[in-house]
Amino acid sequence: MVYPKRKLKKIQTRSVQYLKKDRADAASIVCAVQSCLKGKGPFSLHEPWFAGNELRYAEECIRENAVSYAAGRFASLFEEKISRYTGSPHVFLVVNGTAALHLALRLAGVEPGDEVLVPDLTFVATANAITYCQAMPHFVDCDERSLGVDPEKLETLFSGIARPTRKGCVNRKTGRTIRALLVMHTFGHPVDLDPIARLCRQYNIVLIEDAAEALGSFYKKRHVGRVGRLAVLSFNGNKVITTGGGGAVLTEDPKLAELGRHLSTTAKQPHPWSFFHDPIGYNYRMPNWNAALGCAQMEKLDFFLKQKRALAESYRRALADLSGVRFFSEPRYARSNYWLNTIVLERSDKTFRDELLKRFNACKIFARPAWTLMHKLPMYRKCPRADVSGAERLEASIINLPSSAFLGCGR
Repeated sequence: MVYPKRKLKKIQTRSVQYLKKDRADAASIVCAVQSCLKGKGPFSLHEPWFAGNELRYAEECIRENAVSYAAGRFASLFEEKISRYTGSPHVFLVVNGTAALHLALRLAGVEPGDEVLVPDLTFVATANAITYCQAMPHFVDCDERSLGVDPEKLETLFSGIARPTRKGCVNRKTGRTIRALLVMHTFGHPVDLDPIARLCRQYNIVLIEDAAEALGSFYKKRHVGRVGRLAVLSFNGNKVITTGGGGAVLTEDPKLAELGRHLSTTAKQPHPWSFFHDPIGYNYRMPNWNAALGCAQMEKLDFFLKQKRALAESYRRALADLSGVRFFSEPRYARSNYWLNTIVLERSDKTFRDELLKRFNACKIFARPAWTLMHKLPMYRKCPRADVSGAERLEASIINLPSSAFLGCGR
Protein backbone atom coordinates (compact mmCIF):
# COMPACT_ATOMS: atom_id res chain seq x y z
CA MET A 1 0.00 0.00 0.00
CA VAL A 2 1.27 3.48 -0.88
CA TYR A 3 0.41 6.17 1.68
CA PRO A 4 0.15 9.89 0.89
CA LYS A 5 3.10 11.87 2.28
CA ARG A 6 1.00 13.52 5.03
CA LYS A 7 -0.33 10.19 6.33
CA LEU A 8 3.09 8.54 6.06
CA LYS A 9 4.60 11.33 8.18
CA LYS A 10 1.98 10.72 10.91
CA ILE A 11 2.72 6.98 10.90
CA GLN A 12 6.47 7.63 11.18
CA THR A 13 5.91 10.08 14.06
CA ARG A 14 3.80 7.52 15.94
CA SER A 15 6.48 4.87 15.32
CA VAL A 16 9.19 7.07 16.81
CA GLN A 17 6.99 7.82 19.83
CA TYR A 18 6.32 4.11 20.29
CA LEU A 19 10.01 3.28 20.12
CA LYS A 20 10.82 5.92 22.71
CA LYS A 21 8.07 4.62 24.99
CA ASP A 22 9.14 1.02 24.40
CA ARG A 23 12.68 1.58 25.71
CA ALA A 24 13.12 0.11 29.17
CA ASP A 25 13.16 2.80 31.84
CA ALA A 26 15.95 3.21 34.37
CA ALA A 27 13.96 1.60 37.17
CA SER A 28 13.38 -1.57 35.11
CA ILE A 29 17.08 -1.91 34.31
CA VAL A 30 18.13 -1.37 37.93
CA CYS A 31 15.55 -3.92 39.06
CA ALA A 32 16.86 -6.50 36.57
CA VAL A 33 20.42 -6.02 37.83
CA GLN A 34 19.31 -6.21 41.47
CA SER A 35 17.76 -9.61 40.77
CA CYS A 36 21.24 -10.97 40.01
CA LEU A 37 22.86 -9.73 43.22
CA LYS A 38 22.57 -11.57 46.52
CA GLY A 39 22.21 -9.71 49.81
CA LYS A 40 21.71 -6.04 50.53
CA GLY A 41 25.07 -4.72 49.41
CA PRO A 42 26.86 -2.47 49.04
CA PHE A 43 28.13 -4.00 45.81
CA SER A 44 31.51 -2.63 44.73
CA LEU A 45 32.62 -2.67 41.12
CA HIS A 46 35.30 -5.32 41.66
CA GLU A 47 36.75 -6.60 44.94
CA PRO A 48 39.55 -9.11 45.53
CA TRP A 49 38.70 -12.54 46.90
CA PHE A 50 41.22 -14.24 49.19
CA ALA A 51 39.97 -17.80 49.25
CA GLY A 52 43.09 -19.98 49.41
CA ASN A 53 46.69 -19.98 50.60
CA GLU A 54 47.27 -16.22 50.72
CA LEU A 55 47.68 -16.06 54.50
CA ARG A 56 49.89 -19.16 54.66
CA TYR A 57 52.23 -17.87 51.95
CA ALA A 58 52.37 -14.40 53.53
CA GLU A 59 53.29 -15.95 56.89
CA GLU A 60 56.08 -17.87 55.16
CA CYS A 61 57.51 -14.60 53.83
CA ILE A 62 57.50 -13.10 57.33
CA ARG A 63 58.86 -16.22 58.99
CA GLU A 64 61.76 -16.43 56.52
CA ASN A 65 62.30 -12.66 56.38
CA ALA A 66 61.85 -12.87 52.60
CA VAL A 67 59.68 -9.96 51.55
CA SER A 68 61.85 -8.22 48.93
CA TYR A 69 62.33 -9.15 45.28
CA ALA A 70 65.71 -10.79 45.76
CA ALA A 71 64.63 -12.99 48.67
CA GLY A 72 62.35 -16.03 48.81
CA ARG A 73 60.86 -18.36 46.26
CA PHE A 74 57.60 -16.72 45.27
CA ALA A 75 58.70 -14.23 42.60
CA SER A 76 60.18 -16.88 40.33
CA LEU A 77 57.33 -19.28 41.12
CA PHE A 78 54.72 -16.68 40.20
CA GLU A 79 56.48 -16.04 36.89
CA GLU A 80 56.46 -19.78 36.17
CA LYS A 81 52.75 -20.02 36.94
CA ILE A 82 51.90 -17.13 34.61
CA SER A 83 54.09 -18.60 31.87
CA ARG A 84 52.41 -22.01 32.11
CA TYR A 85 48.92 -20.54 32.17
CA THR A 86 49.31 -18.08 29.30
CA GLY A 87 51.74 -20.14 27.22
CA SER A 88 54.10 -17.17 26.98
CA PRO A 89 57.68 -18.51 27.23
CA HIS A 90 59.12 -15.39 28.88
CA VAL A 91 57.51 -13.52 31.77
CA PHE A 92 59.00 -11.08 34.23
CA LEU A 93 57.27 -9.33 37.11
CA VAL A 94 57.12 -5.61 37.84
CA VAL A 95 55.60 -3.42 40.51
CA ASN A 96 52.39 -2.47 38.63
CA GLY A 97 50.71 -2.51 35.24
CA THR A 98 51.79 1.02 34.35
CA ALA A 99 55.44 0.09 34.90
CA ALA A 100 54.85 -2.93 32.67
CA LEU A 101 53.49 -0.68 29.92
CA HIS A 102 56.43 1.71 30.24
CA LEU A 103 58.96 -1.11 29.95
CA ALA A 104 57.11 -2.74 27.06
CA LEU A 105 57.22 0.52 25.12
CA ARG A 106 60.93 0.95 25.86
CA LEU A 107 61.62 -2.63 24.72
CA ALA A 108 59.61 -1.97 21.54
CA GLY A 109 62.06 0.79 20.67
CA VAL A 110 59.79 3.77 21.35
CA GLU A 111 61.95 6.89 21.44
CA PRO A 112 61.35 10.58 22.21
CA GLY A 113 59.39 12.19 19.38
CA ASP A 114 57.83 8.94 18.13
CA GLU A 115 54.09 8.41 17.80
CA VAL A 116 52.30 5.46 19.38
CA LEU A 117 48.78 4.58 18.24
CA VAL A 118 46.46 3.88 21.15
CA PRO A 119 42.67 3.54 21.53
CA ASP A 120 40.85 6.68 22.58
CA LEU A 121 38.71 4.54 24.90
CA THR A 122 41.24 3.25 27.43
CA PHE A 123 42.45 3.74 30.99
CA VAL A 124 44.71 6.76 31.36
CA ALA A 125 47.77 4.64 32.27
CA THR A 126 47.95 3.39 28.68
CA ALA A 127 48.45 6.91 27.35
CA ASN A 128 50.56 8.02 30.31
CA ALA A 129 53.10 5.26 29.69
CA ILE A 130 53.63 6.62 26.17
CA THR A 131 54.40 10.07 27.51
CA TYR A 132 56.89 8.58 30.00
CA CYS A 133 58.89 7.66 26.88
CA GLN A 134 58.57 11.29 25.69
CA ALA A 135 56.54 9.98 22.77
CA MET A 136 53.22 11.21 21.40
CA PRO A 137 49.93 9.31 21.81
CA HIS A 138 47.89 9.17 18.59
CA PHE A 139 44.30 8.20 19.40
CA VAL A 140 42.37 5.75 17.20
CA ASP A 141 38.79 4.53 17.17
CA CYS A 142 37.07 1.56 18.82
CA ASP A 143 34.20 -0.62 17.65
CA GLU A 144 31.14 -2.11 19.33
CA ARG A 145 32.13 -5.69 18.48
CA SER A 146 35.07 -5.77 20.90
CA LEU A 147 35.11 -2.32 22.58
CA GLY A 148 38.76 -2.21 21.41
CA VAL A 149 40.62 -0.93 18.36
CA ASP A 150 38.49 -1.01 15.19
CA PRO A 151 40.52 -2.89 12.51
CA GLU A 152 38.59 -1.43 9.59
CA LYS A 153 38.99 2.17 10.68
CA LEU A 154 42.63 1.48 11.52
CA GLU A 155 43.20 0.31 7.94
CA THR A 156 41.54 3.48 6.65
CA LEU A 157 43.80 5.59 8.86
CA PHE A 158 46.94 3.79 7.66
CA SER A 159 46.00 4.19 4.01
CA GLY A 160 45.67 7.93 4.56
CA ILE A 161 48.73 8.81 6.65
CA ALA A 162 51.18 5.88 6.89
CA ARG A 163 54.33 5.47 4.81
CA PRO A 164 56.24 2.30 5.72
CA THR A 165 60.04 2.39 5.50
CA ARG A 166 62.82 0.00 6.52
CA LYS A 167 63.42 1.99 9.66
CA GLY A 168 59.76 2.27 10.59
CA CYS A 169 56.47 3.81 9.56
CA VAL A 170 56.32 7.56 8.98
CA ASN A 171 53.22 9.67 9.52
CA ARG A 172 53.06 11.67 6.30
CA LYS A 173 51.13 14.47 8.01
CA THR A 174 53.31 14.98 11.08
CA GLY A 175 56.65 13.60 9.89
CA ARG A 176 56.98 11.57 13.10
CA THR A 177 57.72 7.85 13.17
CA ILE A 178 54.75 5.72 14.17
CA ARG A 179 56.72 3.23 16.25
CA ALA A 180 54.03 1.07 17.83
CA LEU A 181 50.35 0.28 18.17
CA LEU A 182 49.22 -0.36 21.73
CA VAL A 183 45.91 -2.24 21.66
CA MET A 184 43.84 -2.81 24.79
CA HIS A 185 41.61 -5.76 25.63
CA THR A 186 38.86 -3.62 27.10
CA PHE A 187 37.22 -4.95 30.28
CA GLY A 188 38.85 -8.30 29.47
CA HIS A 189 37.34 -8.72 25.99
CA PRO A 190 39.97 -9.49 23.31
CA VAL A 191 40.24 -7.23 20.28
CA ASP A 192 40.29 -8.90 16.87
CA LEU A 193 44.06 -9.35 16.74
CA ASP A 194 44.65 -11.09 13.40
CA PRO A 195 43.71 -8.20 11.06
CA ILE A 196 45.43 -5.72 13.37
CA ALA A 197 48.63 -7.80 13.43
CA ARG A 198 48.51 -8.04 9.63
CA LEU A 199 48.33 -4.26 9.33
CA CYS A 200 51.23 -3.83 11.77
CA ARG A 201 53.39 -6.18 9.71
CA GLN A 202 52.41 -4.41 6.49
CA TYR A 203 53.32 -0.98 7.86
CA ASN A 204 56.34 -2.02 9.97
CA ILE A 205 54.77 -1.09 13.32
CA VAL A 206 55.37 -2.96 16.59
CA LEU A 207 52.20 -4.44 18.11
CA ILE A 208 51.91 -4.36 21.91
CA GLU A 209 48.96 -5.85 23.80
CA ASP A 210 47.68 -4.08 26.89
CA ALA A 211 46.16 -7.15 28.53
CA ALA A 212 46.10 -5.53 31.98
CA GLU A 213 42.44 -6.52 32.39
CA ALA A 214 42.54 -9.76 30.44
CA LEU A 215 44.24 -12.54 32.41
CA GLY A 216 42.11 -15.59 31.62
CA SER A 217 40.88 -14.29 28.24
CA PHE A 218 41.54 -16.20 25.03
CA TYR A 219 41.67 -15.12 21.41
CA LYS A 220 40.89 -18.01 19.06
CA LYS A 221 41.81 -20.54 21.80
CA ARG A 222 45.13 -18.83 22.49
CA HIS A 223 45.65 -16.72 25.59
CA VAL A 224 45.85 -13.01 24.87
CA GLY A 225 49.33 -11.55 24.88
CA ARG A 226 50.71 -14.10 22.41
CA VAL A 227 50.15 -12.16 19.16
CA GLY A 228 51.91 -8.88 19.91
CA ARG A 229 55.66 -8.62 20.23
CA LEU A 230 55.10 -7.69 23.86
CA ALA A 231 52.16 -7.76 26.24
CA VAL A 232 51.42 -6.62 29.78
CA LEU A 233 49.28 -7.85 32.67
CA SER A 234 48.12 -6.06 35.81
CA PHE A 235 47.50 -7.53 39.27
CA ASN A 236 46.03 -4.40 40.85
CA GLY A 237 43.57 -4.86 43.70
CA ASN A 238 40.58 -4.70 41.34
CA LYS A 239 41.78 -7.27 38.77
CA VAL A 240 40.73 -10.93 38.34
CA ILE A 241 43.63 -11.94 40.59
CA THR A 242 45.61 -9.51 42.69
CA THR A 243 48.99 -9.09 44.31
CA GLY A 244 47.87 -5.83 45.91
CA GLY A 245 49.80 -4.01 43.23
CA GLY A 246 51.80 -5.58 40.46
CA GLY A 247 52.20 -6.32 36.79
CA ALA A 248 54.06 -8.48 34.32
CA VAL A 249 55.57 -8.24 30.86
CA LEU A 250 55.14 -11.15 28.43
CA THR A 251 57.12 -11.80 25.26
CA GLU A 252 58.13 -14.59 22.91
CA ASP A 253 61.55 -12.99 22.43
CA PRO A 254 64.24 -14.18 24.91
CA LYS A 255 66.51 -11.19 24.21
CA LEU A 256 63.73 -8.71 24.95
CA ALA A 257 62.89 -10.59 28.14
CA GLU A 258 66.52 -10.53 29.28
CA LEU A 259 66.84 -6.81 28.58
CA GLY A 260 63.50 -6.03 30.23
CA ARG A 261 64.38 -7.90 33.38
CA HIS A 262 67.73 -6.08 33.49
CA LEU A 263 66.08 -2.67 33.11
CA SER A 264 63.50 -3.48 35.79
CA THR A 265 66.22 -4.19 38.35
CA THR A 266 67.88 -0.75 38.05
CA ALA A 267 70.07 -2.18 35.26
CA LYS A 268 72.54 -3.53 37.81
CA GLN A 269 75.19 -5.86 36.46
CA PRO A 270 75.30 -9.13 38.44
CA HIS A 271 78.19 -9.13 40.92
CA PRO A 272 78.66 -10.35 44.51
CA TRP A 273 79.30 -6.82 45.85
CA SER A 274 79.97 -4.26 43.12
CA PHE A 275 77.33 -1.71 42.12
CA PHE A 276 77.66 -1.14 38.40
CA HIS A 277 74.60 -0.11 36.40
CA ASP A 278 74.08 0.18 32.65
CA PRO A 279 72.10 1.77 31.05
CA ILE A 280 69.52 3.91 32.93
CA GLY A 281 67.19 1.42 34.57
CA TYR A 282 64.14 1.43 36.81
CA ASN A 283 63.36 0.07 40.24
CA TYR A 284 60.30 -1.79 38.96
CA ARG A 285 60.76 -5.14 40.72
CA MET A 286 57.78 -6.86 42.31
CA PRO A 287 58.52 -7.78 45.95
CA ASN A 288 58.46 -11.44 46.97
CA TRP A 289 55.68 -10.60 49.42
CA ASN A 290 53.35 -9.50 46.62
CA ALA A 291 54.31 -12.47 44.45
CA ALA A 292 53.31 -14.78 47.32
CA LEU A 293 49.76 -13.43 47.09
CA GLY A 294 49.90 -13.92 43.33
CA CYS A 295 50.88 -17.58 43.68
CA ALA A 296 47.93 -18.22 45.99
CA GLN A 297 45.56 -16.35 43.68
CA MET A 298 46.75 -18.29 40.61
CA GLU A 299 45.72 -21.50 42.37
CA LYS A 300 42.13 -20.18 42.35
CA LEU A 301 42.13 -18.52 38.91
CA ASP A 302 40.06 -21.16 37.11
CA PHE A 303 37.51 -21.10 39.94
CA PHE A 304 37.32 -17.30 39.84
CA LEU A 305 36.77 -17.35 36.08
CA LYS A 306 34.01 -19.93 36.41
CA GLN A 307 32.20 -17.78 38.96
CA LYS A 308 32.63 -14.65 36.87
CA ARG A 309 31.16 -16.35 33.81
CA ALA A 310 28.22 -17.52 35.92
CA LEU A 311 27.60 -13.93 37.04
CA ALA A 312 27.86 -12.69 33.44
CA GLU A 313 25.30 -15.25 32.31
CA SER A 314 22.99 -14.19 35.13
CA TYR A 315 23.19 -10.56 34.02
CA ARG A 316 22.68 -11.55 30.38
CA ARG A 317 19.48 -13.48 31.14
CA ALA A 318 18.08 -10.77 33.42
CA LEU A 319 18.56 -8.07 30.78
CA ALA A 320 17.65 -10.13 27.71
CA ASP A 321 14.01 -9.01 27.46
CA LEU A 322 14.61 -5.32 28.09
CA SER A 323 14.60 -2.99 25.10
CA GLY A 324 17.10 -0.22 24.58
CA VAL A 325 19.93 -1.90 26.47
CA ARG A 326 22.07 -4.97 25.86
CA PHE A 327 24.51 -6.97 27.90
CA PHE A 328 27.91 -6.98 26.22
CA SER A 329 28.90 -10.57 25.44
CA GLU A 330 32.31 -11.86 24.42
CA PRO A 331 33.14 -11.54 20.70
CA ARG A 332 32.49 -14.70 18.66
CA TYR A 333 36.23 -15.37 18.24
CA ALA A 334 37.00 -15.07 21.97
CA ARG A 335 36.51 -16.52 25.40
CA SER A 336 36.56 -13.56 27.77
CA ASN A 337 37.26 -13.40 31.48
CA TYR A 338 34.40 -10.89 31.99
CA TRP A 339 36.62 -8.83 34.24
CA LEU A 340 33.90 -6.18 34.21
CA ASN A 341 30.34 -6.92 33.17
CA THR A 342 29.18 -4.25 30.77
CA ILE A 343 25.84 -3.03 29.53
CA VAL A 344 25.59 -0.87 26.41
CA LEU A 345 22.70 1.50 25.75
CA GLU A 346 21.44 1.08 22.21
CA ARG A 347 21.26 4.86 21.85
CA SER A 348 24.23 7.05 22.71
CA ASP A 349 22.62 9.02 25.52
CA LYS A 350 24.72 10.44 28.35
CA THR A 351 21.65 11.88 30.08
CA PHE A 352 20.00 8.47 30.35
CA ARG A 353 23.35 6.85 31.19
CA ASP A 354 23.87 9.26 34.09
CA GLU A 355 20.30 8.75 35.31
CA LEU A 356 21.01 5.01 35.43
CA LEU A 357 24.29 5.54 37.26
CA LYS A 358 22.58 7.76 39.81
CA ARG A 359 19.90 5.14 40.46
CA PHE A 360 22.40 2.28 40.69
CA ASN A 361 24.57 4.11 43.19
CA ALA A 362 21.56 5.19 45.26
CA CYS A 363 20.81 1.47 45.63
CA LYS A 364 24.42 0.79 46.73
CA ILE A 365 25.15 -0.87 43.38
CA PHE A 366 28.36 0.96 42.57
CA ALA A 367 28.17 0.86 38.79
CA ARG A 368 30.57 3.02 36.81
CA PRO A 369 30.77 4.55 33.31
CA ALA A 370 33.61 3.90 30.89
CA TRP A 371 36.65 6.15 31.14
CA THR A 372 36.59 9.69 29.83
CA LEU A 373 38.04 9.53 26.32
CA MET A 374 41.74 10.31 26.27
CA HIS A 375 41.49 13.20 23.81
CA LYS A 376 39.15 15.00 26.24
CA LEU A 377 41.69 15.02 29.07
CA PRO A 378 43.54 18.35 29.38
CA MET A 379 47.04 16.93 28.84
CA TYR A 380 46.02 15.06 25.67
CA ARG A 381 43.70 17.50 23.90
CA LYS A 382 46.35 18.57 21.40
CA CYS A 383 47.47 15.04 20.51
CA PRO A 384 46.72 13.73 17.01
CA ARG A 385 43.61 11.61 16.66
CA ALA A 386 41.71 9.83 13.94
CA ASP A 387 37.94 9.79 13.54
CA VAL A 388 36.88 8.51 16.99
CA SER A 389 33.11 8.65 16.54
CA GLY A 390 32.76 5.00 17.56
CA ALA A 391 34.61 5.62 20.83
CA GLU A 392 32.44 8.69 21.46
CA ARG A 393 29.28 6.61 21.07
CA LEU A 394 30.63 3.95 23.42
CA GLU A 395 31.67 6.49 26.05
CA ALA A 396 28.08 7.77 26.21
CA SER A 397 26.56 4.27 26.24
CA ILE A 398 28.61 2.05 28.56
CA ILE A 399 27.90 1.17 32.19
CA ASN A 400 29.97 -1.38 34.11
CA LEU A 401 28.21 -3.46 36.75
CA PRO A 402 29.54 -5.07 39.96
CA SER A 403 31.74 -7.95 38.81
CA SER A 404 33.53 -9.50 41.81
CA ALA A 405 34.05 -13.22 41.38
CA PHE A 406 32.26 -14.09 44.63
CA LEU A 407 29.03 -12.51 43.33
CA GLY A 408 28.81 -15.46 40.94
CA CYS A 409 28.12 -17.82 43.82
CA GLY A 410 26.34 -15.43 46.19
CA ARG A 411 29.04 -15.39 48.88
